[in-house]
Amino acid sequence: MNRSGFSRVTIERVTPYSPGKPIEEVQRELGLSHIVKLASNESPYGPSPKAMEAMRAAIERTRLYPNNLSQDLTDALADHLGQPPRRIFVGRGSDEVIHMTGLAFLNPGEEVIYADPPFALYPMTAQLMDATEVPVPLVEYVHDLDAMAKAVTERTKLIFVANPHNPTGTIVTGAQMERFLDSLPDHVVTCVDEAYYEYVIDDAYPNSLRWVDEGRNVIVYRTFSKIYALAGLRVGYGIVPDHLSGAMAQVRAPFNVSTIAQDAAIASLADPDQVPRGRELNRQGIKYFEGQFERLGLRGPASCANFVFVDTRRDCRAVFEALLRRGYIVRTGDIFGMNTHIRVSVGTEQENEGFIQALEAVLTEVPAA
Repeated sequence: MNRSGFSRVTIERVTPYSPGKPIEEVQRELGLSHIVKLASNESPYGPSPKAMEAMRAAIERTRLYPNNLSQDLTDALADHLGQPPRRIFVGRGSDEVIHMTGLAFLNPGEEVIYADPPFALYPMTAQLMDATEVPVPLVEYVHDLDAMAKAVTERTKLIFVANPHNPTGTIVTGAQMERFLDSLPDHVVTCVDEAYYEYVIDDAYPNSLRWVDEGRNVIVYRTFSKIYALAGLRVGYGIVPDHLSGAMAQVRAPFNVSTIAQDAAIASLADPDQVPRGRELNRQGIKYFEGQFERLGLRGPASCANFVFVDTRRDCRAVFEALLRRGYIVRTGDIFGMNTHIRVSVGTEQENEGFIQALEAVLTEVPAA
């Protein structure tokens, strides 16, 4: 019998997700009035004004259950993406759609391949379904697709490819993905997590929806939490090829996305300025960070997302604590097995400059590892 006596044995493998420190907690602990959170890859620029207006109007309908299948949002996404509505599954963030994928396709003992370090939901999906985790180390911060292909066995069911990758911000190209998909057997489903895809400005980045159109075993995840700045509403979606959509429909929870979230997402799609504005401001922030890291002699991968991952050459927990005392919350690399790295979200221009000033002071305070 397991330790609790009642819980499923497989959940003892699960490490609960650990979010970054909330602002309120840091304020209470350190007595600071001004805190800048650069830990969770949230947008510093806020939602579309159209989304704000839609949220205010939706409040009056919250006594009623939301649309069960998020039909209006599904239709809006279908029009936005050029996809039939039957392929689109809306969830409480893309996290829920990832969880739905595990429920729909994973059997005990089947294998889930992902790059290491991974986004926490990939191993958790395997653990919850009593599947086998197969982590494949990154090479120079990038997915090693050749090694991932070699790791495939007759028991492999799901492969997760985060593109851009979290926490490194790197991408795999369309040509690389095409070769990878061509090498896989028919019993494998490739799950392409594109939570940050709107930020990418590299022409080599793939059009992953083409593989869905071709009927390949490819599921694509996207979200409104990042460039659309709706992280607090929890709304994302997956695009699923026709031959896999029936299984996903079987496990979809009823009324899973709130009315406010649905309406805000629809309005966000209708704002032509939200994505280009967020992408350009983010590009400026990334360029600033990379230039400052070079000046400070710090190394990290070029990022295509809305965060940077940098090797401080110092114990990341010590750097984290020192930055915290100066009012800046970042993400430590030790949770990804990279003990001298930190991940820093792009903030406003003022926040970015303040962070660099704080980091420069911390580098003189914390000894090199």
